[in-house]
Amino acid sequence: MVNPEHTPHYKAIACRLDRWRQVPTEVLRDVVMRRGLCLWGLWPEEEPDWDDCESSDRRLAAHLCARCPVIDQCLELELRTAGAGTTGVWGATCEDDRRALHRVWRRRRHRQHKATDQEGGPTS
Repeated sequence: MVNPEHTPHYKAIACRLDRWRQVPTEVLRDVVMRRGLCLWGLWPEEEPDWDDCESSDRRLAAHLCARCPVIDQCLELELRTAGAGTTGVWGATCEDDRRALHRVWRRRRHRQHKATDQEGGPTS
């Protein structure tokens, strides 16, 4: 279960991902596939052995993605394509965090879309 205290953190992440909002999904996919360290097999050789299951998922995600140059693009891509059904490690976040983040991200994007549409701006 995700701690409600993380909600401000999710809002900050969703805000940070706004810079990728207009980038087409195909472009994000290409960037992540070309530059993502995990897809090149460049993650650490051994997974750390942590006892605390909840924090170990978060720590493992951070550990595996530590030096990856496309963390935000990866996270944006996963939120778009998998949504609440996300699994595994994407964008240095664990599944529980991404599911909670997806709700915040989706609401933010919906509000942005409505505001842009009502102002007569682009609706894409």
